[in-house]
Amino acid sequence: MAGSSKPTEKSCHLYSLLAHNALSGHQAFDSIKSDVRIDQQTRTDVYDCGLTIHRIVLVGVACSGIISCLCIVTGVVTLANHGVFGVTVISKLPRTRLPLQILTLTVNLIVTLCTESIGFVHDISLRSVLASESRLRFNTNLRLLTVARRWYSPNGTLLDGISAILLIISYSSASLVICLDLESRVMPQNRPSDGVAFAGLPLLIFGIAHLLQVTIVLSGIRGVKILTWSSSPFDLTAALVHHTQLTPTTLHCMRCVPDLETDGGPAKPLKIQPSAWHAHPSIRKVVIFLWGIFSACAGWAALVMYIWNKYAGTASYNALTIQLWSLFPKLNTVPKLESNLIAYFIPGVGLEVWILLFVNTAAVQGPLTLGLHCSELIANVIRDERQWRCATVRKGIITAANPVKTIFTHAICLLLFVAKPFLHWMFGLSFVGSTPAAYGKIESPMVYMFTAQNLCIALFIFACFFTFVALRRPRGPQPAAYGHVQTLANLVDEWSPVMWWGHKEDGLPYCHAGTSDHPLPDVKMDCIYAGSGAGSLVPLS
Repeated sequence: MAGSSKPTEKSCHLYSLLAHNALSGHQAFDSIKSDVRIDQQTRTDVYDCGLTIHRIVLVGVACSGIISCLCIVTGVVTLANHGVFGVTVISKLPRTRLPLQILTLTVNLIVTLCTESIGFVHDISLRSVLASESRLRFNTNLRLLTVARRWYSPNGTLLDGISAILLIISYSSASLVICLDLESRVMPQNRPSDGVAFAGLPLLIFGIAHLLQVTIVLSGIRGVKILTWSSSPFDLTAALVHHTQLTPTTLHCMRCVPDLETDGGPAKPLKIQPSAWHAHPSIRKVVIFLWGIFSACAGWAALVMYIWNKYAGTASYNALTIQLWSLFPKLNTVPKLESNLIAYFIPGVGLEVWILLFVNTAAVQGPLTLGLHCSELIANVIRDERQWRCATVRKGIITAANPVKTIFTHAICLLLFVAKPFLHWMFGLSFVGSTPAAYGKIESPMVYMFTAQNLCIALFIFACFFTFVALRRPRGPQPAAYGHVQTLANLVDEWSPVMWWGHKEDGLPYCHAGTSDHPLPDVKMDCIYAGSGAGSLVPLS
């Protein structure tokens, strides 16, 4: 197994034991210090291969596949029984918008959960492919916009483009799949109610799109050797150094990410570190793209209000007012009570109508879907940097990382996870691409484009927040890494399940800063640091 790039079960078990003991306290940690040092001398079991994470994410992918198959079966049965515009009524609801919108939000949340599990596996396979091609620079990459050299590979240009289209189709289908069934309005009942129904064809398309995504990511992990399933930048860096795919650079123990672009060498500590905006070139593009989405949404709202004001007639209000401002847009037979909107029929017959409706929805919703996908880069890069900066606090860095736990322990990851279904749900309120059904079928599909003022405000807050975190500069002398694997390899010279960073050795003319398995003193701001050589990891012989 010495020459294999896959960690052994024995090595993973040893690492897990060390990590467990490290978390139990300093007394227990001291009792295994000698074992850690022995392990460092043998230079083998120094990173988490993530077998537990492997099992968790594969269960998530399997659940996504099951949901996809259920949607396909339900869609096929609905189409067989009611035709191309058929729906399946699932329940009766009080005649109010709130229960229906809660159901729509739940559907978007399920789509997010499925795509997140699929996306994690895709990201792991992409990292491994880039590492095998010696092109991996950061722990986090733009998953669907970073491709392997071979265009036909599972992580190549062709399938990444198809995956991006499938991701857009997934969220577009979720916007079209739920509709009201008005059959109960003509039936005598003691209490007025509407039926909520799933449209058969959008449900079928949703299931097929998800199943294809599952197939692509599974083919991706079969075609590459996975060094580690851990999402931690430290496990990834240690694995790369251990398998000779990354070599630490000497004299760079005080150099941060942007410094690597210049002729590095001995340096004094900085009081303030560079921002993620300057450290990661793709982050600038993502921030600009987010503001572009907001600008497009603002233009959409202005266009709808202009057309409504010009063509709605004298019976309507001239523009959007406080009286018409509502979370849920209003469609009413009385023009003065209606929200500002543009409505148009979808021409065609049968399947042609659905194709045009999907194209309309995907064209408008696609930029939002890709913008939220690209925002993962900012969230994960900031997460990696905050994990690294824990090396100077009392508890130190716990190098192993659980991807499920990080969603809830890092505020920016939790915000993005909540924002994805919420913003797609708000889009569904502003762009209504289906009409109520009656007697099991949708009649005359229409598109309603409302002013989207609530979506516009939400996008403005979202873009402001991510711009702020991208421009924020960390304080303190600890060099910023932002998950950059070469920088981490230069800064970490001693690997253990729990690490601290600080001043290690005085020297003339240079001092040495690095990591240790115990707390270290602060670095000296007036000294020049150069390091004592490469890190403690060497490849297996």
